[in-house]
Amino acid sequence: MGYELQAVIAGDEVLRVASRQVLGSQVVPLGQGLSLMPMTDEVFDAVTDGSDGGDLAFWRLPAGFDTLLAQWSAAGPIAYVEADYFGGVGEQRAAVWADGALSLGPLDEPTKKRFSRAVSPISQALLRLGARRSRGEDEFEAVGLDRHRNNDDWISSVAC
Repeated sequence: MGYELQAVIAGDEVLRVASRQVLGSQVVPLGQGLSLMPMTDEVFDAVTDGSDGGDLAFWRLPAGFDTLLAQWSAAGPIAYVEADYFGGVGEQRAAVWADGALSLGPLDEPTKKRFSRAVSPISQALLRLGARRSRGEDEFEAVGLDRHRNNDDWISSVAC
């Protein structure tokens, strides 16, 4: 079974205020006071500015959206994350904006932290957003990003 995610993640209030500017956006609560806004086709179209885009090398980051994320980050740190896995093989990318500028990433390789444990790009971004893990889990699991397998499932969970 696969896992696919393209989303903006931030503190709940920061993301709810920011998402009001984006036609068709939906905010889904996570754990630890964070929420996510899935990057749907409608959201992609609403935030694309028509430029060539930056050189952040994400799969689905709309052209010019990094500028908007930087603006939103004046209210609190905000991350854009992507993950694509199938059969245990795949990739993650993540970046965090804070105080109006890119502050982390983009990351696409796990880095070694304490105890030689690899920390995924998304977990590193979640750390910057204030997420904390418990014993036996990483930040990804701690906030509940393992609850659904794709953006459609995240959106469906809002209606439930």
